Amino acid sequence: MNDLRINGERLWASLMELANIGATPKGGVKRLALTDLDKQGRDLVVGWGKQAGMSITVDQIGNVFMRREGRNPALPPIMTGSHIDTQPTGGKFDGNYGVLAGLEVVRTLNDQHITTEAPVEVAFWTNEEGSRFVPVMMGSGVFCGAFSLETAYAAKDTEGKSVRDELARIGYMGEQVPGQHPIGAYFETHIEQGPVLEDADKVIGVVPAVMGLSWYDCVVTGMEAHAGPTPMGLRKDALQVSTHIMQEVVKIANRYPPYGRGTVGMVQLFPNSRNVIPGEVKFSIDLRNVNDALLNTMHEEMLAFIDKTRSDSGLAMSIERVSYYPPCPFHPDCVGAVREATAKLGYSTMDVVSGAGHDAIYAARLAPAGMIFVPCKDGISHNEIEDAKPEHLEAGCNVLLHAMLEWAKIVS
Repeated sequence: MNDLRINGERLWASLMELANIGATPKGGVKRLALTDLDKQGRDLVVGWGKQAGMSITVDQIGNVFMRREGRNPALPPIMTGSHIDTQPTGGKFDGNYGVLAGLEVVRTLNDQHITTEAPVEVAFWTNEEGSRFVPVMMGSGVFCGAFSLETAYAAKDTEGKSVRDELARIGYMGEQVPGQHPIGAYFETHIEQGPVLEDADKVIGVVPAVMGLSWYDCVVTGMEAHAGPTPMGLRKDALQVSTHIMQEVVKIANRYPPYGRGTVGMVQLFPNSRNVIPGEVKFSIDLRNVNDALLNTMHEEMLAFIDKTRSDSGLAMSIERVSYYPPCPFHPDCVGAVREATAKLGYSTMDVVSGAGHDAIYAARLAPAGMIFVPCKDGISHNEIEDAKPEHLEAGCNVLLHAMLEWAKIVS
């Protein structure tokens, strides 16, 4: 079976056909969760699964599980998957690749008349992107018990439409209770969404872990005043004080390489007038690292700096942590299966810690899990120009095939 390979042309054709649903003029995809376009995408993928002889199960949050039976149906399935919802200006590959790579694995097993001991399943999870409904990674989060089904059902979009109503409207509110679907092991194939693999000229990223993240909202309050008559030494300039904190966020991240990350991505200025000294600044802080100890150290250093800045400046400040995801190390046996498959197939490789969240994070709470990365052009994702080479997508799918077979076991 060392010579077993997927059909790269078929994988690419499936990706391009799915990308037609919600296609944008710039070559991307807009297929938001639980819209009519999402229903079309779901129907297409489910139809392909049925054509491949797979049985279909949908749970109460709309997660879809497509099953190829194994010789021993009592065994928990070896699962792969991702999501098919996109960002408003999304690309063809984010999430979609992971789902269709799983489908291509099944098609290849069918082509070669291979029977596995354990069942093989392909999942796609509801509202991974979080671009229409919050929280992000909703389907897998409900599945693993990170938050309740009722919390997810109550979430509304900007038009006031709820997840519960939209699931029912598009016909994907299933009967199975989320989390009552067994998983023996979970693998997810994904474009890297960063520039590391391309920069290193490597084909496969073995993913040992996903970074943890802490998100904060910070508010600095000074006093708005006229920009002309107010001397520099008598100002209470909220923006200038805020910039010191913003710079420190970057410095903290740089103190903890190689996986320290620090970002200020959103700033709201009041009154936002050309000739008025800013009286209030609200801004976001995003800290990330690969283990809890380092992430907590970064957290404590940031709080200490804000306390000192408050004391030195005399301005009022508040800091609130609004979201926290702990780092997620993947199971060494799943990471090992990916590493061994990559070596067997002869692809160039390196370890890449993921800086983005994926459904595999929540799956890893319930079963051994691992991820496979392939390069994307210029590291660009969440963008209509997102792109990947067919040969890289094929390589990642080949690795997925062999890693899953290591767990599912070929019997004939």
